[in-house]
Amino acid sequence: MGKLVVSGASLSCSQGLSPGSLITTGQASSKARDKLVATIMDFAPLTNITSFGMCNTQSNPAVAAATTAANGAHTPAPCIPAVASPWTSGSSRVSLNGMPALTDDSTCQCSYGGQVSIDDPGQTGAEGD
Repeated sequence: MGKLVVSGASLSCSQGLSPGSLITTGQASSKARDKLVATIMDFAPLTNITSFGMCNTQSNPAVAAATTAANGAHTPAPCIPAVASPWTSGSSRVSLNGMPALTDDSTCQCSYGGQVSIDDPGQTGAEGD
């Protein structure tokens, strides 16, 4: 059973060099322990998912350009998440506004190849699945 994820949850990306966080925007009235509960639709880059500091993958055009400019020496570039689809899979028991609530075992993909996962759901105890 995954725990419900709330606004302020700590995130990581397999290609990011720093932690990010989740900002919940769609459910103004759904709360767990006084924090807004996220759904699988809270995936918009820089709106819901903050930067992971620097990006480390050559699939990111900014990293590729920085590496080229450094005469082939691998050079990370600022992360601008490129998540284009909802989190998978979310809660099978809890939904908000018709969407599955986000649980701490959910993940989403960055278009540049990184996998975004939830390190800390932002609250303890509330079971979502």
